[in-house]
Amino acid sequence: QQAEATEFLGFVPQKDIVYNELLPYKDKLDDESNEFLAQIKGNLGRAVQLREIWPGVLFWTRKLSTYMRLYGRKFSKEDHVHFVKLLYELVTIPKLEISMMQSFARLLITLLKKKELLSREDLELPWRPLYELQDRILYSKTEHLGLNWFPSSVEAVLKTLIKNCRPYFPESATQEMLEEWRPLMCPFDVTMQKAMGYFELFLPTTLPPELHDKGFKLWFDELISLWVSVQNLPSWEVNLVGLFARLANDNIGYIDWDPYIPKIFTRILRSLNLPVGSSEMLVSRYLTNAYDISHVVIWISALLGGPSKQTQTQLSGLFNSIASFFHPSNHGRWLMKLMKLVQRLPVSVVKRLHRERYRMPTWLTPVPQSHLLSEQDITDFVESMKQPVLLAMFSKTGSLDAAQALQNLALLRPELVIPPVLEKTYPAMETLTEPHQLTATLSCMIGVARSLVAGGQRFPEGPTHMLPLLMRALPGVDPNDFSKCMITFQFLATFVTLVPLVDCSAAIQTRNDLTQVEKELCSASAEFEDFVLQFIDRCFALIDTSTLEQTREEMETEKMTHLESLVELGLSSTFSTILTQCSMEIFQVALGKVFNFATTNIFETHVAGRMVANMCRAATKCHPAEALKLFLPQCCNAILQISVLNEEELDKELMWNLQLLSEVTRVDGDQLLLYRSQLVQILQLTLHLKCKQGYNLACKLLYHILRSMSLIYPREYCSMPGGVQQHTDTYLPIKDWGRPGDLLNLGIQWHVPSTEEREFVFYLLDLLLKPELQRLQKHTRGEQDISRDDVLQSLSIVHNCLLGASSFLPPLNGEPVPEKINSMIQLCEKNVYTGVDYDLSGENYREEICKVIRPLLHHTLEHSEDDTKSLFSIIKIINDLLHFKGSHKHEFDSRWKSFSLIKKSMENKLHGSKQHIRALLIDRVMLQHELRNLTMEGCCYRSVHQDLINDLLRLSTSRYSQVRSKAQNMLFTALGTYSLCCRDIIPAVLEYLDPDRTDVTQQQFKGALYCLLGNHSGICLANLQYWDCIALTWPAIVRSGMNPSMSLEKSSVVRLFDDLADRIHRQYETIGIDFSVKPTPLVDLSNSLYDGNLYVYSLCLVRLHSKCLNGKVMEIHWSCACLFGRPWKFEQIAIGFLSLMLRDDHPLPSSAVLFFVESLNHDSLLVRNGAISAVSGILKQLKRPHKKVAVNPYDISELKSSSLLVGDRPDNQWLQYDSNRLPRSQQDWNECCFIEKTHWGYSTWPRKLMLYAPLEEQPKQGKTREEMNESEQIIYDHFSDQQFIDQFIQYLSLEDRKGKDKFSPRRFCLFKGLFRNFDDAFLPLLKPHMERLVADSHESTQRCVAEIISGLIRGSKHWSYSKVEKLWALLCPLLRKALSNITIETYADWGTCIATACESRDPRKLHWLFEMLMESPVTGEGGSFVDACRLYVLQGGLAQQEWRVPELLHRLLQYLEPKLTQVYKNVRERIGSVLTYIFMIDVNLPHTQPTTSPRIAEFTERVLARLKPLTEGEEEIQNHVVEENTEGDQDERTQAIKLLKTVLKWLMTSAGRSFSSVVPEQLRLLPLLFKIAPVENDDSYDEMKRDAKTCLSLMSQGLLYSEQIPQVLSALEQISRSSSWHARYTVLTYLQIMVFYNLFTFLSDAKAVSDVRALVLRLLEDEQLEVREMAATTISGFLQCNFLSIDEPMQAHFEALSKTRLPKRKRRELGSVVDTIPSADLVRRHAGVLGLSACILSSPYDVPAWMPQILMDLSAHLNDTQPIEMTVKKTLSDFRRTHHDNWQEHKQKFTDDQLLVLTDLLVSPCYYA
Repeated sequence: QQAEATEFLGFVPQKDIVYNELLPYKDKLDDESNEFLAQIKGNLGRAVQLREIWPGVLFWTRKLSTYMRLYGRKFSKEDHVHFVKLLYELVTIPKLEISMMQSFARLLITLLKKKELLSREDLELPWRPLYELQDRILYSKTEHLGLNWFPSSVEAVLKTLIKNCRPYFPESATQEMLEEWRPLMCPFDVTMQKAMGYFELFLPTTLPPELHDKGFKLWFDELISLWVSVQNLPSWEVNLVGLFARLANDNIGYIDWDPYIPKIFTRILRSLNLPVGSSEMLVSRYLTNAYDISHVVIWISALLGGPSKQTQTQLSGLFNSIASFFHPSNHGRWLMKLMKLVQRLPVSVVKRLHRERYRMPTWLTPVPQSHLLSEQDITDFVESMKQPVLLAMFSKTGSLDAAQALQNLALLRPELVIPPVLEKTYPAMETLTEPHQLTATLSCMIGVARSLVAGGQRFPEGPTHMLPLLMRALPGVDPNDFSKCMITFQFLATFVTLVPLVDCSAAIQTRNDLTQVEKELCSASAEFEDFVLQFIDRCFALIDTSTLEQTREEMETEKMTHLESLVELGLSSTFSTILTQCSMEIFQVALGKVFNFATTNIFETHVAGRMVANMCRAATKCHPAEALKLFLPQCCNAILQISVLNEEELDKELMWNLQLLSEVTRVDGDQLLLYRSQLVQILQLTLHLKCKQGYNLACKLLYHILRSMSLIYPREYCSMPGGVQQHTDTYLPIKDWGRPGDLLNLGIQWHVPSTEEREFVFYLLDLLLKPELQRLQKHTRGEQDISRDDVLQSLSIVHNCLLGASSFLPPLNGEPVPEKINSMIQLCEKNVYTGVDYDLSGENYREEICKVIRPLLHHTLEHSEDDTKSLFSIIKIINDLLHFKGSHKHEFDSRWKSFSLIKKSMENKLHGSKQHIRALLIDRVMLQHELRNLTMEGCCYRSVHQDLINDLLRLSTSRYSQVRSKAQNMLFTALGTYSLCCRDIIPAVLEYLDPDRTDVTQQQFKGALYCLLGNHSGICLANLQYWDCIALTWPAIVRSGMNPSMSLEKSSVVRLFDDLADRIHRQYETIGIDFSVKPTPLVDLSNSLYDGNLYVYSLCLVRLHSKCLNGKVMEIHWSCACLFGRPWKFEQIAIGFLSLMLRDDHPLPSSAVLFFVESLNHDSLLVRNGAISAVSGILKQLKRPHKKVAVNPYDISELKSSSLLVGDRPDNQWLQYDSNRLPRSQQDWNECCFIEKTHWGYSTWPRKLMLYAPLEEQPKQGKTREEMNESEQIIYDHFSDQQFIDQFIQYLSLEDRKGKDKFSPRRFCLFKGLFRNFDDAFLPLLKPHMERLVADSHESTQRCVAEIISGLIRGSKHWSYSKVEKLWALLCPLLRKALSNITIETYADWGTCIATACESRDPRKLHWLFEMLMESPVTGEGGSFVDACRLYVLQGGLAQQEWRVPELLHRLLQYLEPKLTQVYKNVRERIGSVLTYIFMIDVNLPHTQPTTSPRIAEFTERVLARLKPLTEGEEEIQNHVVEENTEGDQDERTQAIKLLKTVLKWLMTSAGRSFSSVVPEQLRLLPLLFKIAPVENDDSYDEMKRDAKTCLSLMSQGLLYSEQIPQVLSALEQISRSSSWHARYTVLTYLQIMVFYNLFTFLSDAKAVSDVRALVLRLLEDEQLEVREMAATTISGFLQCNFLSIDEPMQAHFEALSKTRLPKRKRRELGSVVDTIPSADLVRRHAGVLGLSACILSSPYDVPAWMPQILMDLSAHLNDTQPIEMTVKKTLSDFRRTHHDNWQEHKQKFTDDQLLVLTDLLVSPCYYA
């Protein structure tokens, strides 16, 4: 078959859509696709050769994607490669308009998606063009200035594109990428994030093993060691994880991950952010930068298997340690992450197994034999996941995640997963009190349905559960509980779809080759009939309770409520599924039952009637011949007997029979032909009933008859081809349980209209439609007057005829509208064959209807515009005339959605290859047919269409809002269908907005605005991305402000204008100007697609384009600019539109520049802000390019080093700030080699460093006015005008919103641009203003001067030395003054100002600034506040410089050290923060040189020396410092306390900011912290104690390297021997958090585990009661997360302790003081009891084997002395509380004697004592 197809097509298709083969007209498809493909190839090739990107190439690439939607990748490999290369070239055309780039990129993604189709041999794609594209868009230099507008989706599209091109990058790519991006790796800079993002996105990981040396081996060691050494989760760590996960997945078995596995799992556990211990402190970035679960899952599943089973061990450890978090009683923001993990991990493992065992081998590297997953691996994996998933079933977030997890686990190991779910399901079905439990278990059962029913060798007893489950689920059809009802329907439908309902109990007698299970199933299948009948009874009960109540009869609401309609849907679909799967015998019984129910009762037609009629329809659809025999005669007779037909209110019985009849006729057309005479008779009788409800039902009947005769559809959806058969000696239906459909012989039975049916359809149309059309025609001409109701009735008949027979009616024909755009390539449409050959001999009723409806519409609008019901009907008819060919788009979309949902819930991902149920496959083929039916994009646009669309437009501006909105929706659909008709309709819409027209009503005005706005999914007319459209619409919108019918009093109109402006701003993308293409490889490529010589006359086109364009921009500008003086709303809209016109490749015309500059002083704030942004953009356009030259970085330092060292090295020494070598003269300045960007040189140097050329080669400074161009002159003149500047500064120093204003980047950009483009030309005018503003301490004036100063400093980048020197002479005094005047409102602005000024500048250029700031930050003169602010400002400047100012950092540290004993809290906090930045550069990363900046270790030494008085003494450290700064008379101890407070602030701020925690240094401070930290959670403590506690909490969460663990433990060990019990207590809380956050690192080190264990057990016997109890809690926590396990020795140890004999109490005399110190024996005995209690509390949700015994041991101590008695009671009550829910299960674990004791204990009087 394959060979024949190839023969016919002339090539081997890459991968076509298999479903096309199953369509009834499949023979025609090959011709059609070949013709279509040839057309695409030819025209695309021609378009490329003519270089006509728009519309030619764009049009034909769109057609290519349509082709792929219809036929899949049905082209040869050569064509495939050509298409890919062509599109790759198109995507990477520089300066291509973004929307086109996206359109090409999406198509290219589709072409590359199935990477197995093209190997690396077939295709190679370069990586650099993509990198340049990504860099240009994501890191655009001009986007923030408004010179480029990118759509929001562009980022995602580019990412996906790169992901799909990655496999085809050449082998040299890795090395080139590393050279390109390694220099960016400076961890203190944002470029680190950029480098890591690029690595994650671009680095190829699918190279074949022989090329691994050119692939990941080049970078793996470097990046993994970086990852291992980073401790504080910077944002780029997430990118590394993504890269490693992909690497592991693509190269299973080629990398040894074992050394890293504990580290990987520790970090995964940390990033789940689970709450631990009592502390609620979390470092905030742990939340924002946590790992992406999808990466984690891929990584774990790729590490499983292989010779060392380490990953599985750790994974089991991970799930054991977090299992209790899954319990439904726990809830928090972390829960979503856990659920995601549980849901996605099985999916990922199933994918991997599919790839190893079932996937067709492709060119991608297979997994080596040694690392394939073995059966044992799979079992272990499922075992480890089982418990969490079963707990998650009842989670608060719903059971869907668990159901998906179970679905995939059941594919792997049904025998492990399904039994426990069944155990939960059976009891849940019995209970009435817990509906939530039922819905949860049922949805999980639905997930495992296929695995259960199919059974298989692993789980042969599976199918035996099927019938019990079905029978027990029936009570769920419960009219009182809606959600239960729905889930039950879903459950029944799912199971029945998998199983043919046949009674084969007789087969046991006739056959003797059955297995035991098969025998059981055969005898059970006798119950099927019972099941079906019981189900029907349940449904009848449901229907009886949901009749429309009398109260609702009176009201207008004849519709069902939302819930009722859902139930109706569930009921009818489940019922039809059940009947489809029935054998004929069962069907007959069921049919009889339904028939009796339907004909012996009379239902109202709204709720119950619809449900019953639906059930009858389901029955007739299954076996039409048998069912119609019963229903049709019955209904027809009933209707014919009732004679009264012209009443307003009709007889109930008549209505019900009509309804029933209209539903049962929805069956195969050929069956209906037998009853044609009765049906025609009924139709003629009922179509003209007076009662509206009556004739509506008759119309429905007509519609269904026509439809079932004229459409193509499958006749049945049974799970077995050929329907359900009885058992015979050779065939046993049981073997077919759960069998998937077979694509190759699906045996679909299609209904294709026969000639008889076609004749009957046209007979009906002639009989019923023609007279109606004639009636309407007479009415329009005025020959015959008809009442409104009759018009409505006629329209209803016309509409239903059109809907029913539309697939037989050929589309409207007529003159094509002349082309709206000129293209040199034919833009023709392709008609898709859908199985109907039109009969063109008879009348085309579509044309007839059209001819009648349009005059009728005009007549109605003139004479009775208030007849809205008829208008609604006409709108629908017009819409269907235009588009309808048998299926509606929205119905198709929702069916496609529900198809994919069902497919997902029942798919088998493991075996893959479309193993779906037969019904689903048939559904998919049907969807393919409908898709072809709906493919009519951009159909040829004819004059008929034009007329109809104009009618819609007229209705869209009607007087009635409902008519308007209905018509607008239809209009937008039409605009989306016919390409290029938008250009046709825009002028018509804009006419309504024209200010010169006086006859426009307000409704029309609003209607027109709505038409421009468009709906949320469709096109927005106001914003079509073409110059010729925008040039019309935007000026018109702004001009409409003068329209007489426009009133801003109406809020709806104001809102409309706001929405319009908002939508245009949101959706506008920069429109390309120049569509020319450079004649590179494209043309050669196109030759291979298309042969034939062509005249290339594309150049004239391009010229045309740019000519029009300049004109267009001017037009838009003028028309908007003349509008000032209009209502303010429109001034804002105008300036908004105009600023969208800024672009980086074309300067603005000078008139526009003038307009914007003048708007800077407009009196409306919004207009001023718009102008400020725009002028910054204009200044960027006018910026003169500065010349750069390439330098070899090693020449500057005169060193030749190129080793892999990072950090401060000899070859980047010259970059750093050195006060002895600062450029302090003209000559030094010119010789100095400035490097502005901070990251250059920290990591490796780039090959070529681009630096600015010397001053002589740069553009001339200080141009005179004559040398400027027109736009520059305009700006120059305004800013040299004293009055203009005065006004401008006055506006800038106003406050916008009180207290909310911040430093404004857009104003900074404006000033930066001014000083950059015009040097110091405007300084003289601004200087007095600046001096005045600095002196004024108001918030807004200070902010204004800060904006000017930062702009000035950044703008002076290229000034000559003399100008710069003068500048600083002016600025330094100003800044000094400003800093002394600083206030609480303004310090943030000044900080931003200095930080902005220093960003990306060489520190040697700004040495004046730094020296000034360093003068004396902390003087104490202006009080503590000014000191803190100065430090803040200084920190802002230094932080921007990162690693390049070690000397300044040393000087600052030296200056601050004596000042660390500050009294004031705000200064202390500030100093802490400054210290963090000073030490930021001291990092512990791989290959990094020791830094020349200050180092933490040395600093810690000095601090410890000063803290000695505190560390030596034993007494309590009190915070007894009076806040007075009296020098000299304070002792060392007080000084030390003050110092400690500052050090605490430093430790707190550095916890979240630095890259690596300095553990050894922190450890030396630990003893002190433990001494201070309080135990209780009490806020009344002073600041010092609270800080100490916070520090401990943050430090304990830190990530530890494995070599740091022994150090920490020995420190803790030491502290735990301290005399203060507070310290000993805190050691335990510290341990809990530290162990959990580093769980797997600890577990991989056996010594550490035993040390921790010994430490905790020692503290369990502490003399202080609180410490003992905390130790017990700690043990219980460690047991719960499986860090320690309950083993024999441990249990024995506790028991021995608890049996310590107590000395006899001496008889004390009454009144003697009780001795308070407990004896050592009592302590030990209590320790034992506490240990036992810890064991019990460690498993709150189950009863392990050891528990009963320990409970017995505990109960022996109930009457011991206090505190033992308390402990026992508390433990027992906790045990009771946590095990109460599932006590029935837990009870089984105890013997009877134990149970007696327990019941006694738990309810004994002592329990209440």
